[in-house]
Amino acid sequence: MKKFEILITLAFLSFLLNSCSKFINESPQGLMVNLLRYPEKAVITDSNPEFSWIVPNTIFKQTAYRILVASEENLIKNNKGDFWDSGKTNSDKSVSISYNGKSLESKKSYFWKVKIWDSVGKESDFSESQKFITSDLSAKKLWPGQSEFVKIDDSTWISENRQTATFHKIAPTDSKQIDSNKYFTDFGKAAFGTLEISVNSNEENDSIIVYLGERKNNDYTVNKNPGRSNIGFGKFIVKLNKGLHNYKIEIPKHHSNSPNHQELAPFYPEVLPFRFVEINSNNKFEVKKIQQLALFYPFDDSTSCFKSSNKNLNKIWDLCKYSLKATPFLGVYADGNRERMPYEADSYIQQLGHYSVDREYSIARYTNSFLIYNPAWPTEWQMHTVLIAWEDYMYSGDESFLAKNYDVLKNKTLIALERDDGLISTTTGKVTEEFLKSINLEGKKITDIVDWPKGTPKGETQAGNAGPTPEGERDGYVFTSINTVVNAFHYRSLVILSKIAKVLNKEDDELFFNERAEKVKHSILTKLFDIKKGLFIDGEGTDHSSLHANIFPLAFNIIPDQSTNKIIEFIKSKGMACSVYGAQYLLDALFNLGEAEYAISLITSESKRSWMNMINVGSTMTTEAWDEYYKPNLTWNHAWGSAPANIIVRRLAGIKPNEAGFKTFAIVPQPGNLKEINLKTPSIRGEINYELQAEQNKCELNITVPGNSEAYLYLPLKFQKVIIDEKSEVSNKSEYKFGEERKIFILQSGEHKIVAEYNN
Repeated sequence: MKKFEILITLAFLSFLLNSCSKFINESPQGLMVNLLRYPEKAVITDSNPEFSWIVPNTIFKQTAYRILVASEENLIKNNKGDFWDSGKTNSDKSVSISYNGKSLESKKSYFWKVKIWDSVGKESDFSESQKFITSDLSAKKLWPGQSEFVKIDDSTWISENRQTATFHKIAPTDSKQIDSNKYFTDFGKAAFGTLEISVNSNEENDSIIVYLGERKNNDYTVNKNPGRSNIGFGKFIVKLNKGLHNYKIEIPKHHSNSPNHQELAPFYPEVLPFRFVEINSNNKFEVKKIQQLALFYPFDDSTSCFKSSNKNLNKIWDLCKYSLKATPFLGVYADGNRERMPYEADSYIQQLGHYSVDREYSIARYTNSFLIYNPAWPTEWQMHTVLIAWEDYMYSGDESFLAKNYDVLKNKTLIALERDDGLISTTTGKVTEEFLKSINLEGKKITDIVDWPKGTPKGETQAGNAGPTPEGERDGYVFTSINTVVNAFHYRSLVILSKIAKVLNKEDDELFFNERAEKVKHSILTKLFDIKKGLFIDGEGTDHSSLHANIFPLAFNIIPDQSTNKIIEFIKSKGMACSVYGAQYLLDALFNLGEAEYAISLITSESKRSWMNMINVGSTMTTEAWDEYYKPNLTWNHAWGSAPANIIVRRLAGIKPNEAGFKTFAIVPQPGNLKEINLKTPSIRGEINYELQAEQNKCELNITVPGNSEAYLYLPLKFQKVIIDEKSEVSNKSEYKFGEERKIFILQSGEHKIVAEYNN
């Protein structure tokens, strides 16, 4: 036999052996306990934790698993589970599998691993093992979901049920010695942290002045005049010892009068946001080393990336992604450096963005737990907790939060404020102390907000937290007893409660909330929509139509039966006449209407009301308002301005879960006029890769679907020819989505190439 023939025969035999093997080449990875990626760096208070893992995307479907939980590392290494051996369990579940072994003990370490079987019965090796630690399982909490810091050895503190922020040493991107008495350093990006320097001094009892700031002047100095703003700045005098020594800037404790102000745990040194450093002295000195000690909540930069044919959009993605990395340093979603206080609306936008850029779920859950029991004052904010809870379930696949908080989530729909037609108001005498107690707002107020900041009435002096014009960021919204924006949120929260009831098998509640939602929708369309104008009005008793009165109903799919052309024309006439918060719902509304091209033009605009303006004024994180002009006391580190991060993933690429935990997910491309998109985004089941190239009559997509998942690709009907993995495909299913009818194609786990063409 010739040598070539022998090689071919051996290769064929090898193929047969591999294809007939009973083993899967890859084992599960990405293990989580109670949604914690690093459970060894936290403690859990749940005596029945949930386990999740990533199935390799080479596996179409998992059909069984086996979980081992052991009390000692050597046991788990030898594939022995003395606390739980699930045995081969026939199930396709790979997220949120509840522990079902011997009772776990408080303040103990455990180890677990998992193996799986695929759709043809092949078995994987066990995964790498993962450690998790229990806290005091019997401890009483002030409110469900409360998380405290726990000391596990002489020097290590970690959090309950969430990860713990840690300091990272960042080197400068640029450092200059201006003269013998002055240094200037740029770290490239602002971070919440402090400064560590090595200084050589020839004098005893000398000192230097250190300025830290988020903003600089053109002459290599830190901007020292923050005015009414809360842009990061600090001045510190450091006394030097003769010779070369290391020094760490000691920042005074942050203070705020906000009711839900979050303080750093006492074992952390205080931090402030800064990018630039200016060091001055009357005497000669030498800086040998300088580094930023940045406090970051755990973040995996590698799980997401985005590039497109629009340079501004790429810059804005980077801005938003970094904001979502740098701002959760408190271990909770907070509103920036001024109040350091969680707010429901802020947290909702931050949650969606965080899910889009990192495989992290515990901080969003903790934040919502806090807010349900420690709410802020705005009416709409109460209902945001329902939205956050639903996204928690859809992205994580874990229903335990819904079950634990179901009764209070029902109250957070504000259904107790309904009148006969289902519409709600906070001004009709139904806001009683009993009602406020039911939503954990006892002894406080509740007030409609619509958007923020408010404006300055004619003749009055502009406040630090107000816009300069009467309309503010609310487009002149006229507040009436029955508020259109408030009732749009009421409708959405009722829709979600019906879905939550279904998840929890509460059939009567499911029907009840669904019927109430339809009633509210009908009332909004008949009483808060002006048929002659073709526009929503701000509320009962006014004929004024603001941008906000129209975008919020559309964002929640309250769409009139008649043509929406007048609404679209009206919205386009307004531009970005809302805040960075309102922009989330403006963009959601536009994509719902199929107006992707206009939405992208708003995102990438270089006007004063834009994300590019944030970049152009010098911020490296999203800002609290579009500019100091619109809110003089703004911060430059406020993640509620990060809407483009989730809009790019959820709307432009159209990637959203169809079933909880991404068992199935939708891909509904709306690229507008973009010619190229390259996106990687995480899910609890693994990374989703999405590449798009658009030509005149052709669109090419490369999509990677995680293991044990399915993608539903929605393509416009205009694509008459669709080739998937070199095979022509015809779809018999279609659905009206985002302004047009779309054909549905199902993609299994793995890598796929889709070519779609149409004729003019």
